[in-house]
Amino acid sequence: MPIVTLTTDFGEKDHYVGAVKGAIYSELESVRIVDISHSISPFHITEAAYIIQNAYHSFPKGSIHIIGIDSELNPENKHIAVLLDGHYFICANNGIISLLAAEIRPEKIVEINIHDRVESNFPVLDVFVKVACHIARGGTLEVIGKTIEQVKELKGIQPVVNSEGNQIIGNVIYIDNYGNVISNISQKLFEKTGKGRNFKIATRTAQFSKIYKNYSDAINFDLPPEKREEDGKKLALWNSSNYLELAIYKSNPRTVGSAATLFALDYWDTLTINFE
Repeated sequence: MPIVTLTTDFGEKDHYVGAVKGAIYSELESVRIVDISHSISPFHITEAAYIIQNAYHSFPKGSIHIIGIDSELNPENKHIAVLLDGHYFICANNGIISLLAAEIRPEKIVEINIHDRVESNFPVLDVFVKVACHIARGGTLEVIGKTIEQVKELKGIQPVVNSEGNQIIGNVIYIDNYGNVISNISQKLFEKTGKGRNFKIATRTAQFSKIYKNYSDAINFDLPPEKREEDGKKLALWNSSNYLELAIYKSNPRTVGSAATLFALDYWDTLTINFE
């Protein structure tokens, strides 16, 4: 049974998600629909890419991923279907695929050209669903689009290493449900640049000199509970996606605050790693 995933900035209040699912089932009843997220910040391409990048690997090869972020068709925002890492992605050519394909070259890219056969002011519902169901039936990409070689690239979103090789300048790319702050600095870049040297991570209001593998690694469980430093414990770690994350141990943004609020960090704010 084909799998179609949905990632959008539609939210849960309106009818959009339900309408898209209904359209898929009307086209093809023998399909399984999985929601990745509908809570992407509006038009937030980088946030969507981070979530999709860390979710799609868990699905079987051949899965079809509809991405409804900034998808209105215009001369600068065409629609594409991409075969990447054995998965199909249907989205606007707005740079999101360049983020997903930073280290993996797409196997095939087509610019969707069925718009003259579909009346639409809601492309995710009318165009992306048609393409997804065509692929789910075993159809080829060439039938619904013309082959292109490149996708739009987003510039200036990668961390920067200075000319001396002793500093990485990164940015916040995502803040999760716990208020943890995820940067665009990967463990691979950190190890390549740092070469085992001591380091200091600096943000607007906090500094770190150690990076953990797990949240609980920051807690000394050899001490009795009343003597442990747990509440408000700040930490840096490599998260499950191998990106540098800043966190507060067991934080709750709705009560005691979070890394984002306590470190005064928001999307695209800067953090630096200085090596000694």
